[in-house]
Amino acid sequence: MKEDSCVTFIGAGNMAEAIISGVVKKGQYRPEQLAVTNKNNMGRLIELQDKYGVQGIARDRLPISSANIIILAVKPKDAEEALWFLRDRLQPDQLVISVMAGISISYLEAHLSKHQPIIRTMPNTSGMILESATALSPGQHVTMKNVNLAKSLFKAIGEVYVIEEEQMDLFTGMAGSGPAFFYYLVEHIEKKAVENGMDSIMAREIGAQTILGAAKMLLERSEPTSQLRKNITSKNGTTEAGLEALSRSGGGEALMAAIEKAMNRSKEISKELEQNSLEKNRL
Repeated sequence: MKEDSCVTFIGAGNMAEAIISGVVKKGQYRPEQLAVTNKNNMGRLIELQDKYGVQGIARDRLPISSANIIILAVKPKDAEEALWFLRDRLQPDQLVISVMAGISISYLEAHLSKHQPIIRTMPNTSGMILESATALSPGQHVTMKNVNLAKSLFKAIGEVYVIEEEQMDLFTGMAGSGPAFFYYLVEHIEKKAVENGMDSIMAREIGAQTILGAAKMLLERSEPTSQLRKNITSKNGTTEAGLEALSRSGGGEALMAAIEKAMNRSKEISKELEQNSLEKNRL
């Protein structure tokens, strides 16, 4: 627990809640050490305050200077407005952590005070159950102390991977958006099970347990992923028949296309924001 520090969240959506839920559950921070604000939805702030015991504070009353860490968790389209709000309120030693998809470090640095320490991250909503996969890319003015502080915070909600920023869009497609791809898979497992007379709740539990077991095998066994697949694929057996159907339907290609699409969208968001910012500056 960080006795002398405070974390302030700019943005109160699902990602902010996932981090808040995780760090409170893990005891990384006391609820009163966490403050959260948004643009104008006081109902949402009251909801988070009642649920987790954090401080829900209207933006115009937010004590920015008391925070060691500022977490930017607004939607990408609201990034510029949030950055302008922060720009003249930040102290030089306050660490800014972005969890906004597609927002580059250079964009953040251009909109905040010179030499502000900034870390770009991409957690996922599995942080609510302390199982996030979080990537972290430090900006040019970040110290090792800043990196360790960010790693400590996100380790409270799962695993942390320090990567080069060029890989962040790929990571977004893999792990930021990835949980939705697995939920989509289980949705279809449920659908097929129900079509064949199984209760939907039981089907969901079976699908979830199957993915959980496979994930643990991947993490705990040293064999290549392809070998784990081969280990349960008997000649002319049920698994081989299912895999052949997946292949004929383009299952593998569809998953890779989903990751690529999400990755490219992350890149597009960055370009769109930069272009909009340039156009505003010309006016």
